[in-house]
Amino acid sequence: MPLAFVFADTTTAKVTNTVAVLEEAGRRYWAPRRYDTLYPKAVTARDYRQAVPVVVTTLEQLQEHSAGAAVWRRLGRDGEQTLTDVLDNPDGHALYLAQEARADAEDKQRRAAQREAERPVCKRCGRKFTDERWEEITVHWTAVRTGDKSVCGPCRADDVAREEAAAEAARLQAAAPPEPEDDQEPGRGRGWFRRRP
Repeated sequence: MPLAFVFADTTTAKVTNTVAVLEEAGRRYWAPRRYDTLYPKAVTARDYRQAVPVVVTTLEQLQEHSAGAAVWRRLGRDGEQTLTDVLDNPDGHALYLAQEARADAEDKQRRAAQREAERPVCKRCGRKFTDERWEEITVHWTAVRTGDKSVCGPCRADDVAREEAAAEAARLQAAAPPEPEDDQEPGRGRGWFRRRP
């Protein structure tokens, strides 16, 4: 709830001194606090949830201009405003949401750019690693089966295909029957008994 002080039958100096005392003595009640945020440099908004709005004016100003005129001053602020404006918090929650969203988006962009700068490049073809290949070479339980960690996914797939083809060729060669030797003369018989001319 807002708290209003209306000074009557007093001098401007007394009003100024009283307002200064109110501001100093009651600061913990009327002053907004900083938001607890991950981005303290980017968020300048103030948290008014626990702050009691304290406004001041004089009876003379109310009689001369009316309560709807710009005759109210809020503690902690300069200048006089209308009652609606003085109770508004333009540097409050709406500003906090906008600043927090902007700072979060900038932080995400910065982290994405940093991640791209750190992304490994294939030593063979020069392409950048995909997220899957990068994770494959860095995660402990998959890193033991990744082969050459300096090559990208397609180059690694080529290596695996070459290894499999070589293994298959070796298996086929080992399973095939040996071919007959071709050291015999053509036309000669193959046994002890051969036909004489």
